[in-house]
Amino acid sequence: MADSSVDVIEGCRLPVLRKNQENEDEWPLAEILSVKEIPGRKLYYVHYIDFNKRLDEWVTPERLDMKKLQFPKKEAKTPTKNGLPGSRPSSPEREVRKSLDLNLQTATAPSRGKTLPTPKRKAESVSLATQVSPATPVPSLPGLAEASQVSVYPAVRDTNTFNLKSNAHDDHEQLTSLTTVHQHFITLPFCNDQSLASHYYSASDSQDSSDGIPSAPRMTGSLVSDRSHDDIVTRMKNIDCIELGRHRLKPWYFSPYPQELTTLPILYLCEFCLKYLKSLKCLQRHLTKCNLRHPPGNEIYRKGTISFFEIDGRKNKTYSQNLCLLAKCFLDHKTLYYDTDPFLFYVMTEYDSKGFHIVGYFSKEKESTEDYNVACILTLPPYQRRGYGKLLIEFSYELSKVEGKTGTPEKPLSDLGLLSYRSYWSQTILEILMDLKPDNGERPQITINEISEITSVKKEDVISTLQYLNLINYYKGQYILTLSEDIVEGHERAMQKRHLPIDPKCLHFTPKDWSKRGKW
Repeated sequence: MADSSVDVIEGCRLPVLRKNQENEDEWPLAEILSVKEIPGRKLYYVHYIDFNKRLDEWVTPERLDMKKLQFPKKEAKTPTKNGLPGSRPSSPEREVRKSLDLNLQTATAPSRGKTLPTPKRKAESVSLATQVSPATPVPSLPGLAEASQVSVYPAVRDTNTFNLKSNAHDDHEQLTSLTTVHQHFITLPFCNDQSLASHYYSASDSQDSSDGIPSAPRMTGSLVSDRSHDDIVTRMKNIDCIELGRHRLKPWYFSPYPQELTTLPILYLCEFCLKYLKSLKCLQRHLTKCNLRHPPGNEIYRKGTISFFEIDGRKNKTYSQNLCLLAKCFLDHKTLYYDTDPFLFYVMTEYDSKGFHIVGYFSKEKESTEDYNVACILTLPPYQRRGYGKLLIEFSYELSKVEGKTGTPEKPLSDLGLLSYRSYWSQTILEILMDLKPDNGERPQITINEISEITSVKKEDVISTLQYLNLINYYKGQYILTLSEDIVEGHERAMQKRHLPIDPKCLHFTPKDWSKRGKW
């Protein structure tokens, strides 16, 4: 459908033919990011609007619908915002978040002798809608304004409900006791409605913040990408194919491998040391000299064919940098730091007669002021949808249990990462709630803090998960958790599919106090 008389340039938008998941033709709107000429024809690199960047691709002119071509609009040389030269233009999404932040600050700021205003339900729904990945449906939450008016939510049909009672002995614990009624009810009354409001907002903010732009430079080793530095080069995949052991991987995103390697049809990696080479012959020659058959560092876990290796980013700098380069091909929300000293890397492998083959990894800061127990986390594409992602997440929390801390992943999470964490949190928390037993005929009780201590999941993530599952309702003057039969059955089905739990007995790990070390 391309018209040779019209010159398509970078920045143009037009419908482009592609196959959807059902292998049917569709014509989504796409933006032309780059144009290149090969002998005989042109190729266009397109980004499908409102689709993930990993679907970006080179297309032929025949797939372009030239009848609906939109040329790029001319913009001022220096983007301005509010008339101030040099400022970046603000997206509507960021403006919404900024206004919400201002509303939240005024809603939660302590004031003397005044009643705090109740946050509006509308603001809450906008916050969640703008921050949660489109691929992740979020059930409606009980409105805070309605809760403050003691609205009654239907709670008793064929459901399991839990009472959440307040703990008078702990002034800092707002979300507390979960009590079961005859059909699994848990109740949590709070000290006041405003404390619930602040918990709702702190949980949703910490969970789903996906702006990706830090509010201030961090002195520690954050791997959050500053999207303000995006340009046309980093928006395009630069590696066509990677051969890693017996797998060939198609990268999803840009990764800063050396420029001379980006023109190769295949980039070869040693699957044990992750060194990159330009040809199969170079790889074969390297393998005769490479003595590694497993990642460097200490093996701290082994059960069956699954092993975990702990790698210090300072002691094994080259391996850590090569691992970051590989991971950047599949992570868009994180940046690459060549200074890997502040990080520990935990690499999961699968063992066979040829050695320990990398399956995935996660990294964490040696010292985290925000209680992050994961900086980056990745399961390589050949091993996805096989339960390894949850295994990595579960292992990160097992380390937190040994350290005696609660932890949370560094935000923002990718769309796939958010789905995996939500699934893990849901299954872990539901498992605890469903295992509660009556005590001397009384309803069993458990607090949010106790759930957090048992699982090492940070309290805000526990609350956020309860919100996401739509379990919190307001009934007869109390906040209650309601488990429907659908949730219970879905949880039981999900747990039957988890064949790879972490066995704490197989973990041999001694945490180090990095704050006492002058140098990592």
